[in-house]
Amino acid sequence: MDEYPRLRIAGIVHESFVDGPGIRLVVFTQGCNHHCPGCQNPQTHDFNGGRFSDVEEVIAALDENPLYDGVTFSGGDPMDQAEALVPYARAIKERGLNLVIFTGYTYERLMELSASRPGFFELLSFADILIDGPFIMAKKSLELKFRGSSNQRIIDVQKSLVEGHVVLHKIQLEEMAEHPDLVPA
Repeated sequence: MDEYPRLRIAGIVHESFVDGPGIRLVVFTQGCNHHCPGCQNPQTHDFNGGRFSDVEEVIAALDENPLYDGVTFSGGDPMDQAEALVPYARAIKERGLNLVIFTGYTYERLMELSASRPGFFELLSFADILIDGPFIMAKKSLELKFRGSSNQRIIDVQKSLVEGHVVLHKIQLEEMAEHPDLVPA
């Protein structure tokens, strides 16, 4: 664990139903470079805010509730602390749980940046779902599942990594079939 930097978090939310499928533990990371106008978590933007956390804190919270389907990394922007989140992601997957990551970066941008930030790719290798893209107030919709604006995508990370391009998750495909006006643009 010592080879990874320390993780700075804004907080942990237990039993969320809105940050991904099923019952989730949500880790809100501290720090974000995007500063999206209208962000619902502006208090998480400051990289010096929040507090430090360790893997044991998250694992203890997970182990307290056998009903968790998975964990969500939100923020702030978790990808800005990708290297520090890798041991958390590994422990989550060792427990057979799914991992959702929210980020203001697009999947394509993360792939570009992973050459200089290998932690991006390493963290994504553990993820099941990536909700990507900045929040855009003009595209805000309360009709969307798990995201705030229609430009954001629900990506099946493992299929995307195998196929070498973005593959939308079945959650978004089903939503688009029901509401064609909610197609990301």
